[in-house]
Amino acid sequence: MSYAEFRFYEELNDFLKASQQKQSFRVSFNGHPTVRAVIHTLGVPHPEIDLILVNGWSVGFDHRLVHGDRVAVYPMFETFDITPLVRLRPRALRRTAFILDVHLGKLARGLRLLGFDVSYRNDYDDPEIIRRAVREHRIILTRDRRLLQDRAVQHGYWVRSRHLEGQMGEILARFDLRGQINAFSRCTVCNGGLAAVPRAEIVKRLPPRTRRYYDRFWMCPDCMRVYWKGAHYHHLLRRVRRWCAAPQGGRS
Repeated sequence: MSYAEFRFYEELNDFLKASQQKQSFRVSFNGHPTVRAVIHTLGVPHPEIDLILVNGWSVGFDHRLVHGDRVAVYPMFETFDITPLVRLRPRALRRTAFILDVHLGKLARGLRLLGFDVSYRNDYDDPEIIRRAVREHRIILTRDRRLLQDRAVQHGYWVRSRHLEGQMGEILARFDLRGQINAFSRCTVCNGGLAAVPRAEIVKRLPPRTRRYYDRFWMCPDCMRVYWKGAHYHHLLRRVRRWCAAPQGGRS
């Protein structure tokens, strides 16, 4: 039986047992497994890793361990240029688009409310999510860390918070999205982009009170839903402003 000494840094500790967090610990193994295989057995998904050092040298996921190796594992770097090293995460996608698992329906609607391209259906299974993420160049957001351990996943993030407010703040900070917000520009139900529509074209579809008091309307060309700034709009606007506000301290 051989062993290697592992140390995980920053938010990667969220995936570890309490006895393994923020300190070095030994992992036993037989033969010469890849560093990716051992990291997965510890519950850490590879899309959240940006750099691995073995005995001080930068290595890839397929590097095979030997007895006595010292392994340091780092998350995505926001401010440091590690280009000369083996950067493990693919470059950031030029277009910020997401696909969410079945557990994140409220988060999907919240991100769409802020104008982000979000693919979500409550009947997507894991293989379908992965296929669409790869084909459509989307970032997977999930509450199931096992989904991110599939080798095909390149861009993904395990959502830590269980509640919508925490999730929204977490995703906006993690992907630095506040500068990209374009609220009320996307259908929150089907993800289509909204376009202004003349009142005359949809007036027969409107409730009597709406017909009487409102003149400006937007329609989703995909599902044909009509939107206007009704009483619910001001509640949504307060929510948007709260999410757009920069957090006061705390980990981003």
